[in-house]
Amino acid sequence: MRQIMQGEATPAQLGSFLTALRLKGESTEEIAGMATVMREFSLKVHVEGTVVDSVGTGGDGSDSFNISTAAALVAAGAGVRIAKHGNRAASGRCGAADVLEALGVRIELAPEGVERCINEGGIGFMFAQAFHPSMRYAGPVRREIGIRTVFNILGPLTNPAAAQRQLIGVAFPQLGEKMAEVMRLLGSERTLVVHGKGGLDEIALDGDTTIWELHDGEVENWTFRPDATGLGRWGIEDLRGGDREANAKDHAQFAERHGRPHPRRSAA
Repeated sequence: MRQIMQGEATPAQLGSFLTALRLKGESTEEIAGMATVMREFSLKVHVEGTVVDSVGTGGDGSDSFNISTAAALVAAGAGVRIAKHGNRAASGRCGAADVLEALGVRIELAPEGVERCINEGGIGFMFAQAFHPSMRYAGPVRREIGIRTVFNILGPLTNPAAAQRQLIGVAFPQLGEKMAEVMRLLGSERTLVVHGKGGLDEIALDGDTTIWELHDGEVENWTFRPDATGLGRWGIEDLRGGDREANAKDHAQFAERHGRPHPRRSAA
């Protein structure tokens, strides 16, 4: 991994490595080791105290609106300090960076600017492409081979602010316990890894969500059922997203929906 981050691996070597790892299946130790090196090569955001991140692996094909980004904004409004790490769209039409940019956020702030946003405003955004410059060596090969690789799950594990508490959505149930164990190896204080009904990398509102909770060094598996929450039952068709402008408009209207049942408000 260090050779990849330093640009020392040839395209053939990198493509072969990623494909072989995908066919074999990545172990928790391998993922944690790669995440550790990727963190080492990233730009760093230094903030005191606890910060939280909410992020998904993507790849669920649901084309939902930016739920984890909306949840981050809602949590920040409630007083939680958010260090949001994200990128442009992976599986949908609009990623966290896309919708925030459409809302007028300067997504390519330097670490010092993000630190100030978190310290003074309670929320900051770290654009993955800007904070992981060494990933430029892997990008062309990833695009060329055209398959999901370990890099698709490293993003949520490599928060540049070293967020010790995270909500991570996974599109594939077999990733749930593995991601929680990886976060344990990486020293996370508390992490919720969630997988919603229908393959969502979000908490579902029309059925069960499987949750792997890391707390005090132990991973506990439990099920979240939305019926008792008062959030209503909303299917994925109610959560479909649009392009960046449409999703930005949705985010901007959250405050206007206060007190009224609405699928996007409930999801966030």
